[in-house]
Amino acid sequence: MSESASSFNARSTVKAADLDHRRKINFNIGRYNAVVPAGKQQFADLSTARERAKNIKWRAIESLDTQLEDFEAALTKRGGKVIWAEDTAQALEEIKKICIEKNCKTIVKSKSMVTEELKLNHFLEEQGIESVETDLGEYIQQLDGEPPYHIVTPAMHKSKEDVAKLFYEKLHTAPNLTPQQLTLVAREKLRAKYVQAEIGITGANFIISDIGGIAVTENEGNARLSCAFPKTHIVIVGIEKIIPSMTDLALFWPLLATFGTGQKMTVYNTIVTGPRQPNETDGPEEMIVILLDNGRTSILSNEKARESLYCIRCGACLNACPIYKNIGGHSYDTTYSGPIGAVITPHLKEMEEWKHLSYASSLCGNCTEVCAVFFCWTCGSCICVLAVEGYGWGRGSH
Repeated sequence: MSESASSFNARSTVKAADLDHRRKINFNIGRYNAVVPAGKQQFADLSTARERAKNIKWRAIESLDTQLEDFEAALTKRGGKVIWAEDTAQALEEIKKICIEKNCKTIVKSKSMVTEELKLNHFLEEQGIESVETDLGEYIQQLDGEPPYHIVTPAMHKSKEDVAKLFYEKLHTAPNLTPQQLTLVAREKLRAKYVQAEIGITGANFIISDIGGIAVTENEGNARLSCAFPKTHIVIVGIEKIIPSMTDLALFWPLLATFGTGQKMTVYNTIVTGPRQPNETDGPEEMIVILLDNGRTSILSNEKARESLYCIRCGACLNACPIYKNIGGHSYDTTYSGPIGAVITPHLKEMEEWKHLSYASSLCGNCTEVCAVFFCWTCGSCICVLAVEGYGWGRGSH
């Protein structure tokens, strides 16, 4: 048994018996389940919308090289810069070069799972650079020294009392603040950082090929501030986030909102197509997009695993998974947890070290039922099962 498998078994055994943890997760996922059906009502035919989204992603992934080259050409025309990073080491080295060039001391950063994949905050700390998470959930996790628990809701495992206690211990606030008061404390702390930071770092929910832009969707406005206030904006994004056209957002933004949080649309939806132009009054002086591979072309080369690149990271499969709801996100000990993490992690990392995640499944197929892009819908088998030999699926054929 690999070291990662042993760790997973130990962590999951402890969490499965933690009734307080289960209570918090069931409460938070219960609130999610209560609002998602209302969000789905905006679609006249939800099944058709999901099928159409899957077909768009199929087209994008099947022509990924051309789509990415078109994106680079369009962004470059507007003064942006594109860096192609093959792996974590190359991406971090490029970020380090930019930070040295800009004499960077402080970075503001919006929520981004790909930066968690790179362990970017730890790397920047080693370089003597302050990296501040500006998403409230990520800020809470950073204060507590923990990675995100969930790909959409980073602090899902914490109650409001847990957060109040954390703020009391770390920020010396009153010990019994309400969620509204806690939010105001975080806002006060973070607002000062936006104007101090030399560099802002964001991820991207989508890379838009035809206009050379990136699309970011959020509920707090922190991503807009992170990319607009600092003089340099760095975008770090996995190459699979490509979509062919800006018009595709009319489908993907509502799907992401509904399946991610139960909203019809998230509060802030932003398209960024380059640095500040001569006739514009705000925005960064420089915009750099780092297109990250880091094992994604390995998935692309596997016809049976390729479909996992369609994922739009809505997190619906985590909320539906009976395994995730019992053992929690940290038991997986990897960036991408839950069903989608079980599929992609063994391909993004060492197969022998991480193939145990393939068995973190009840084979109930609930993740397939809730997927925003009809992932593995044709055979109805659970997306959690992945062949341990390193290719294909654990059961069924696609």
